[in-house]
Amino acid sequence: MNALVALIGVSVLALFAGLGAKVTALNTLFTVILPYVAFAVLILGVIARIVKWARIPVPFKITTTCGQQKSLPWIEPNKFDCPSTKAGAFWRMVIEILFFRSLFRNTQASLTSEKNLVYGASKYLWLGAIIFHYCFLVVLIRHLRFSVEPVPGFVSFIEYWDGFLQVGLPSIYITSFGLLAGLLYLLWRRLADPQVRYMSLASDYFALFLLLGIAISGGLLRYMPGVRTDIVAVKEMAVGWLTFQPHVLEGASAVFTIHLFLITVLMAYFPFSKLMHAGGIFFSPTRNLPNDNRTNRHVNPWADELPSLTHSYDEWEEEFADVMKAAGYKLDKEHSQ
Repeated sequence: MNALVALIGVSVLALFAGLGAKVTALNTLFTVILPYVAFAVLILGVIARIVKWARIPVPFKITTTCGQQKSLPWIEPNKFDCPSTKAGAFWRMVIEILFFRSLFRNTQASLTSEKNLVYGASKYLWLGAIIFHYCFLVVLIRHLRFSVEPVPGFVSFIEYWDGFLQVGLPSIYITSFGLLAGLLYLLWRRLADPQVRYMSLASDYFALFLLLGIAISGGLLRYMPGVRTDIVAVKEMAVGWLTFQPHVLEGASAVFTIHLFLITVLMAYFPFSKLMHAGGIFFSPTRNLPNDNRTNRHVNPWADELPSLTHSYDEWEEEFADVMKAAGYKLDKEHSQ
C-alpha cells in the first residue's frame, strides 16, 4: 500500500507537468518560478538542518567499534576500525563516505533447513547503493555542461570516459543505465524482502519513484529521437538561472517539462527527507568521534546548561535505598525510611 501511494503521488506530479507543458502560459512557472523556489528551499532547508544538527550536544560517546580498542600497551589496537585519535576518526569518515564501509560489512541472518539461525555476508545492498550513488554523482557532473561556459575540462574528461562504449549516436553513457539499475535494485529490495518491506514507509518509496521518474525521463530525452529538446535553448535557460537573467523556455516537450519539474520537486523535498543522510553522516557520533573513552573523559555538555537533569549517586541511592537494602546491596550511608 505504501508503495502504491508513493507511485500514485509521483504519477500525479508527472501528469501535472505533462499537461502543463501544453499550456503556453505555464512556461514561466515551470522554467523560471518553480526552479528558483525549489533551489531556495533546498539551500535554506539544508542550512537549517545542518545548523540544527551542529547545535545538538553529544551527552556521551557512542562510537561504533569494529575492532580492538586501544587499552594496555601490549594489546595491539585496531587503528582502522577503532581509531583512538581524531586523525584516525577522520580517515574512518573518509572511507565511510567514499566507499560505504558500514554497508560493505553488512550481514544477513537466515534460517537453515534445520531451523538454525546463521549469519552470512551480504554485499548486494552495498553494491546497489554504491552503483546508484556514484552514477548519480557522475550524472550531476555531466549536467554541468548545460550551465557552464566554457565547459570545464574535468567535465569533458568524465563525459568522455562515461560514453566510451559508443554504439552509434548519441553516445551511450554507462552511468545512465547504472543509475537506473541501482534504483531498480533498491526498489526491488524494498518490495521483495519481507522485513524491509514491513519497515518501509510511503516516503521511502516516494524518493525512489521520484528518482526513477527523473532517470527515465532523462533517458528518454537523450535516447528517444521523438522527444528531444533543443540543447542550445536548454543551456540558455540554465545559464539564465545562474546569472539571474531567467530565460523562459518556449516549446519544450512534455517529457522535458516532466523531467525538469520532478527535479524541482526533488530539490524542494531533499532537506525534509531521509535523503538528507548525505549531510547527516558528517554529524553521526558513531562515526566522527574517536574511541578514546579510556584516556579522555567526555564531559556531558548538558550538565551545566540543564543541571536539573543530572542525578548524583547519593540522590540515586536515596531514591532507591529501600529496594537496594531489600536486595542485599550495601549502602554508602544510612537512609531514613
